[in-house]
Amino acid sequence: MAERRDVDLFIIGAGSGGVRAGRIAAGYGARVMVAEEYRVGGTCVIRGCVPKKLLVYASRFRHEFEDAAGFGWTVPEPTFDWAMLIRNKDKEIDRLEAAYVANLQKPGAEIVRTRAVLEDAHTIQLASGGTVNAKHILIATGGAPFAGPPIPGIEHVISSNEAFHLPALPQRVLVQGGGYIAVEFACIFAGMGAQVTLVYRGENILRGFDDDVRTHLRHEMERRGIRVICGRTVVEVTQSGAAHPAKLSDGQWIDVDKVMFATGRKPNVAGLGLEKVGVKLAENGGIAVDEFSRTSVPHIYAVGDVTNRVNLTPVAIREGHAFADTVFGNKPTKVDHINVPTAVFSEPEVGVVGLTETQAREKFPRVDIYKTSFRPMKATLSGRETRILMKLVVDGTTDRVLGCHIVGEAAAEMIQVVGIAVKMGATKADFDATMALHPTAAEELVTMRTPTARYGQQAAE
Repeated sequence: MAERRDVDLFIIGAGSGGVRAGRIAAGYGARVMVAEEYRVGGTCVIRGCVPKKLLVYASRFRHEFEDAAGFGWTVPEPTFDWAMLIRNKDKEIDRLEAAYVANLQKPGAEIVRTRAVLEDAHTIQLASGGTVNAKHILIATGGAPFAGPPIPGIEHVISSNEAFHLPALPQRVLVQGGGYIAVEFACIFAGMGAQVTLVYRGENILRGFDDDVRTHLRHEMERRGIRVICGRTVVEVTQSGAAHPAKLSDGQWIDVDKVMFATGRKPNVAGLGLEKVGVKLAENGGIAVDEFSRTSVPHIYAVGDVTNRVNLTPVAIREGHAFADTVFGNKPTKVDHINVPTAVFSEPEVGVVGLTETQAREKFPRVDIYKTSFRPMKATLSGRETRILMKLVVDGTTDRVLGCHIVGEAAAEMIQVVGIAVKMGATKADFDATMALHPTAAEELVTMRTPTARYGQQAAE
């Protein structure tokens, strides 16, 4: 590489947002260079949602084998090979990384495998040597797991990053945290046969989700043998041979083989030279940006988890695409962060879009709640004790559906489609006018006719 290069766009970080921005910008004819110090694909592809979903699939087979007997199948005692799963997962991640590299290189973007640091508003220093002068700079460095508090024995604790590369499946696992990652990994480990304890400092798991969803999922997890302990934290981890006993804040000791902390993620903003060039941070620790993803410094932009707006892969992709359209496509594009569907790949799944009941009651004078809980048809023969939850939050004045919340098999698939209706402003009457597809669980979404609760002025009338 020459000592100094000139490009139209320099991207720091080749995750979902950075790759999409680079590909689209290069397609518009921009000279694009992308720096990545780890692996192309970012958190989602390399050590996030993609490998996690593969592990989720693996964890569900145990239940399928158990349920098969009720449908007449005799299945020999199954065995599970963690090492084989990890090898196959790694092969798939390698394939996806190669695809991401190809997506960048095909339209002409250049990838440099090195760390990049801002020198000024247009100059980037490469750790591999040399500098790059860029008309525009995009920061897409994503986020990373919190290291955890400096408790005694913190060196024995793993994060989700290390969980994807464990040499063997631990038989006893303690997961601390109550969000997406903690809940998902607790269900993954439990589904593979481990004895799992989930410890969370709050009053219930999945803070920020609808309260009915939180309660329902917790009960379902406990039915599947996961021990959920709320209102406490891990204050010490020790080592005893291959085991790592953990002490909780109430003085209780729990004997486990592995302790995993999943207590949130932080934007990767350290060591990028942001302070030197005057890029401001928001109160939440992410890079402060406007509706077009522009930072406080002209010609420097940021997308994805590093902005700490809505930390989901499709959001980062949409932001990266909008940035390229705005800056290089002469199509100013804002990203709408309202009514973004999301899912927790727990067992059972959670799928939600829009407002929770609490949020709706705070914002609207009249709110109708439609809710149902029922045993899925599959469980009638399998004998499994499980129930599906479906809930619609409706504006009592306009009849518009403000939120939909589902806990059950295929909740994520259902909520993606329901999200279209919510985004379009569909009313409860529109749901009611849609013919049910029978027999499905999803038909309940269009057959709930009577509100289970009403709040506001109409409740008193």
